[in-house]
Amino acid sequence: MTAPTTTSNWADRYTGALMNTFGPPRLVLTRGQGAQVWDDAGTRYLDLLGGIAVNALGHAHPAVVAAVTRQLDTLGHVSNFFATRPQIELAERLLAMDGRPGRVFFTNSGTEANEAALKLTRRTGRTHLVAAEGAFHGRTMGALAVTAKEAYRLPFEPLPGEVTFVPYGDAEALAAAVTDRTAAVVVEPVQGEAGVVVPPRDYLAAARQITADHGALLWLDEVQTGIGRTGAWLAHRNPELVDAELPVRPDVVTLAKGLGGGIPIGACVAFGDAATLLQPGNHGTTFGGNPVACAAALAVLDTIVAEGLLDHAAALGARLATGLAADARVSEVRAAGLLIGLDLTEPVSAEVVAAAQRHGFIVNNPTPDRIRMAPPLILTAGEADSFLAAWPQILDEALGEQP
Repeated sequence: MTAPTTTSNWADRYTGALMNTFGPPRLVLTRGQGAQVWDDAGTRYLDLLGGIAVNALGHAHPAVVAAVTRQLDTLGHVSNFFATRPQIELAERLLAMDGRPGRVFFTNSGTEANEAALKLTRRTGRTHLVAAEGAFHGRTMGALAVTAKEAYRLPFEPLPGEVTFVPYGDAEALAAAVTDRTAAVVVEPVQGEAGVVVPPRDYLAAARQITADHGALLWLDEVQTGIGRTGAWLAHRNPELVDAELPVRPDVVTLAKGLGGGIPIGACVAFGDAATLLQPGNHGTTFGGNPVACAAALAVLDTIVAEGLLDHAAALGARLATGLAADARVSEVRAAGLLIGLDLTEPVSAEVVAAAQRHGFIVNNPTPDRIRMAPPLILTAGEADSFLAAWPQILDEALGEQP
C-alpha cells in the first residue's frame, strides 16, 4: 500500500495517522548526528534529552551503525528457539558488571524487562510487592502496577497484584511495609521520571538489609540510570550515589534505554537463587535478544570503554549542574552524571521547554516546576557550555522577564 499523497505537513499527517497517546508532536525530526538533531524545516537543535536517556552515543554513531550493518548482513533474526553469539556475549558482559553468577532475560524495552522481573517475583510463591512513591516502571499492566503516578494508573485499575507504596528514600517506612509475605521491593536508584530524585546514600543498603531479613527479593530498576548514565555502569555501584562501605547486591536488575544506543533492547538480570526462578514455559519473547539489537548493545559497551565515557559523564554532569545552579531562579539542581534534574522557583517548566526549543535546545519537563536532561554521553563540553550560555535568556523568556 502506498503512502497517501497529501499537501498536509508532517505534523498534520501524524495527527491523522497515529493514536493520540502522546498528544501533538513538538517537532518532526528528520536526522541526527552526535548530540545534534534537525527537524523537517532544517532547524538544528542540541538534543539534551537523548530520546529520554536512550541515545547514549548520540545519533548515527559510527560504531553502532557499523555493528548493526554487519549483523544485518549476517543474521537478522532467529527467534529464541536458537541462540546467537551476540546474545550470549552481551549476557556475559552484563553479568560481568556485577561479578556474580546470574542469568539474563532479554526484552525489547524497559517496561518488558520490568514485566519479566515482576513475573519472576511471583515464582517465589509470594504476591505482595513494595514500591516507592514517585516511581515509574513502565506502562504495561504489570509494570504499571508498581508505578505510583495516579494519572497513569487510574484509567486501568484494577491492576495486578498487591502493592504497597512508601515514601521514596525513607528506610523506616520501607521497613514498616515489608513483611514475610513480601515477594520483592522494587526501587530506582535515582528516580528519573519524578525529576531526578536522589535518595540518601545509605537507602539502597537499608533496602537490601530489610529484604534479606524477610526473605524478599531486592529488585533495582536501572532502566534509566544504567549503562553509564550516572558516570558508572550501574547507579547502585556508583560511589558518588551509594556509600562504598555499604555495597548493595540486588537479586534483580532491570536495564534498557541506553543499552542499545537507540536500538530497542531491555534486560532482566537476576543473580543467585533468583536467576533460576523462571523456567521453560514461564515466560517468553519473540524479538527479545535479537542479534541486531545485541550487536548494537555490544558496540555501545565497547565505545563507552574506548572513549572513556563513564568519567566524561561524571565530569560533564557536574559542570552542567554547577552552571545551571548559578541562576537564582533555579532553587535546586540534582545531578547523577548526565541525568540532571532541577527545580525552578516558579512553575514555568513548560515555558522553559518552549523557550529552550526556540533557542535550539531540547529539554524535558516531568513536572510543572522541574526540568530534566539526559543528553548523550558523547555530549561535548563546548556543547554543554553553549546551553549554559543561553540558559539565563531561556529563563528570562519563560518568566516573561526583560533581560
